[in-house]
Amino acid sequence: MTDHAMLVDLLAERSVKRGLFTLASGKQSNYYIDARLTTMSPEGLSVIGPLSFSTLQKSGWHVDAIGGLTLGADPISYAISYASAGSDHPLRAFTVRKETKAHGTGKIIEGPFRERDRVAVIEDVITTGASALRAIEAIRTAKGLVAGVLALVDREEGGRQAIEAAGVPVISLVAASQIITALKT
Repeated sequence: MTDHAMLVDLLAERSVKRGLFTLASGKQSNYYIDARLTTMSPEGLSVIGPLSFSTLQKSGWHVDAIGGLTLGADPISYAISYASAGSDHPLRAFTVRKETKAHGTGKIIEGPFRERDRVAVIEDVITTGASALRAIEAIRTAKGLVAGVLALVDREEGGRQAIEAAGVPVISLVAASQIITALKT
């Protein structure tokens, strides 16, 4: 079984809930993908890190660091960074806070992010693209260069198009339709 197939199976088995849900976007859905149930598990991390790192290497983005809006992006970013550790170009992971820290250093980006870093924004689930666009804005304000967005799951509800309309390419590891198909088998 390929890493991609394993990831689809893990997401279908652990992360999909059926019912009526209001998503962070405010949209209603008859299913909810709680990716954290996969991204925070040992099995999920062991597949997501290497698969994401390999995908980034093939993307041609040539990034220095990876990160996104907390909390969804955090475990994915850390898994990718760990998977890159033995490579010729290890990637540093960072976190974008939802709001600027009110004490201490007052940062919105935590971790080893540096000005002029070329970064891939990490997203767990793209629905409208709003979270990724927020992270992109914070990174650009901190003088980072955004090469693209790497999403674990694209819900296929217009988020990819919204991000791409802002001039940022998107790669998703899994489409929601693939997870839904896996639920039926």
